[in-house]
Amino acid sequence: MLSNSSSTDEHGLFVGGGLFLEPAVSSSLVSSLSARASAGSVSFRGRKRRTAAASPVVLGFLSVSLSVKGEEGFVREKKCVEEEEEAVVAAAPAGMEKEEVGKDVKVRRGRVMNTTKHLWSGAVAAMVSRTFVAPLERLKLEYIVRGSKKNLFELIKSIAVSQGLKGFWKGNFVNILRTAPFKAINFYAYDTYRKQLLKMSGNEETTNSERFIAGAAAGITATILCLPLDTIRTKMVAPGGEALGGVIGVFQHMVKTEGFFSLYKGLGPSIISMAPSGAVFYGVYDILKSSYLHSPEGMKRIMNQQEGGDLNAFDQLELGPMRTLLYGAIAGACAEAATYPFEVVRRQLQLQVQATKLNAFATCLKIVEQGGVPALYAGLIPSLLQVLPSASISYFVYEFMKIVLKVE
Repeated sequence: MLSNSSSTDEHGLFVGGGLFLEPAVSSSLVSSLSARASAGSVSFRGRKRRTAAASPVVLGFLSVSLSVKGEEGFVREKKCVEEEEEAVVAAAPAGMEKEEVGKDVKVRRGRVMNTTKHLWSGAVAAMVSRTFVAPLERLKLEYIVRGSKKNLFELIKSIAVSQGLKGFWKGNFVNILRTAPFKAINFYAYDTYRKQLLKMSGNEETTNSERFIAGAAAGITATILCLPLDTIRTKMVAPGGEALGGVIGVFQHMVKTEGFFSLYKGLGPSIISMAPSGAVFYGVYDILKSSYLHSPEGMKRIMNQQEGGDLNAFDQLELGPMRTLLYGAIAGACAEAATYPFEVVRRQLQLQVQATKLNAFATCLKIVEQGGVPALYAGLIPSLLQVLPSASISYFVYEFMKIVLKVE
């Protein structure tokens, strides 16, 4: 069955429909598919666009819904799909062989699948690491958000008595919702930017400056896309946040009382902190990794991996399990120490209401006036205790998942 709806405007024809096709698809494809799809459902959507030469180019996509009705129905539908594939090949640009079209389709599918696996590697790394260090993250927020003056052991006892063991994982689900896409985008963006910079420079290996630039760009990209969830989580653990309900309740309250862009409170400090944080985190890790791989021990390990035959995922790690954990921890500690004051200012900005809202610089001055320069480092020790295992586990799981999922 073929369904299409069309409307004409000054740019041409629009027909409603399905899955993306190659740009050069003739308008006769609609009627061609209609005649063949006796056992399935086909819908087509395209738009004719005129080029400078006034020749129409169709941009469209096609979907096929099939149902199996016994052996005969299956055969009919299989033939229908094969005929439709032939139609796509026939509609390819002139001079393009069927094998070339098929190869191009496979390459595109491979890229999409590789990107998906790459993102999942980063997401799983965030889930595992954040759940493991959630209690330390909670302690850090108590110092930054609630301004707790208790020492570390007193604070642990207070949370355990008032909220029980589950109190240390308060807000962890929202934290995972924030960090999973954040880390997925962050890791993927860094690898993508680094490869593009390497391609542009034409060097055999990425330089240190390119690593820092790629890391900074990755941090900015992930921050812009994921900041609203971080703002919601901060609001939830702040005094009075429990009364607002869960994620949806806090979201509705903030949008209703302060407007949608209140979700982006502290965007400036976030970008200012995440750019150097990403640069240091990825840059330090990659520099340590490169130094090891160029050392005699590292080259020997690579040679053994190439000659080792079937190796498990742990043995396939370029740095090995322990060195991956160690380098991840060092990179995380360096990044956290270098950018922690920005984190304190950002958290305070997220808690401000519209009526008494201050800019980032004024907020920083207020923090210093009230508690001195050390106030900018409030909670640094529990933060480092959280970052060390978080960064090491995060990088370890990320590298491990790339091997398991066979990310190219």
